[in-house]
Amino acid sequence: MTTRIDCDTCLVRGLACHDCVVTVLLGPPPELAIGDDERAALDVLAAGGLVPPLRMVSAEPGAQVESA
Repeated sequence: MTTRIDCDTCLVRGLACHDCVVTVLLGPPPELAIGDDERAALDVLAAGGLVPPLRMVSAEPGAQVESA
């Protein structure tokens, strides 16, 4: 399974970008896709304190998101 990371749709964009592995490694991209193996590797690196964890929070399909 591939995880699609779309910073434009992240529910915590702006709040958690400074502590997200995507920003640390790549800067804020418009969209990025990573596979299960890459996601597992990022989880291991984050658990070891080498990079911050992925902070991506997505809305459920069809869910309405209230703007702040």
